Amino acid sequence: MIERARSMVLVALLVCSALLRPNVILAEPVAVRHTEGLTRGFLVLRTLDGNSIADGDLTQIARGGRVIDHLIFHFKDGSVYDETFVFTQRGTFRLLSDHLVQKGPAFKRPLETSLDATTSQVTSRYTDDDGKEKIVTERLKLPPDLANGMIPILLNNILPNALTTTVSMVAATPKPRLVKLAITPAGEEPFSVGGSSRKATRYVVKVEIGGAAGLLAPIVGQQPPDTNVWILGGEAPAFLKSEGPLYDGGPIWRIELASPVWPQSPPRQ
Repeated sequence: MIERARSMVLVALLVCSALLRPNVILAEPVAVRHTEGLTRGFLVLRTLDGNSIADGDLTQIARGGRVIDHLIFHFKDGSVYDETFVFTQRGTFRLLSDHLVQKGPAFKRPLETSLDATTSQVTSRYTDDDGKEKIVTERLKLPPDLANGMIPILLNNILPNALTTTVSMVAATPKPRLVKLAITPAGEEPFSVGGSSRKATRYVVKVEIGGAAGLLAPIVGQQPPDTNVWILGGEAPAFLKSEGPLYDGGPIWRIELASPVWPQSPPRQ
């Protein structure tokens, strides 16, 4: 009983401190240092022990002052992760919309979210623990630094000597919730391409829930794990790989670049 009383007092103190403490985390849109354009690439999703579980396809088109990105992962078990987001890049990156669909046995629950930054409306459609479909539509006060789907793009434009860059994201938990992402460079790490040695900058992306829930999250085991992203710097920065959860409460998976594999054929005469 004494230990339980102490725990309750601790929780109460944390809640009070969260309510009294001002929000000192400031965030602003990331400045455009490298403009985005036409892109087509292939990705592979793996477990941390190297097993391939999904193949990814990424397309990017710049049209009429807007950039449209479409990322889709097809899992070996039939699951699908499908995300399309639209943004502008006039001085700073500004997310306009984001649409995400995840379904299949690879995910904890079927989920579809739609975000319209121009109207501040966010809709989440999901299946609860009882198998009933739920639809939640909310109007959130969406800041101009939303980063849904855009983390690799933003990392290509963040200065490597920046201490910490903070942006916002709407997380589906499964209800929509606005959180902060604190991005911190963690030094350079070596890799090689065809025998040539290179170095990539590793960034740590930490979810800042904020408020009383943020203080309680580590205590009750609800703090999301960090995501690590490796970026090749220089005049033309590029995403190399990432390790982190693909969805709320999901396992740590690795996303890497994939190369085409050609079928073997007899030599041409």
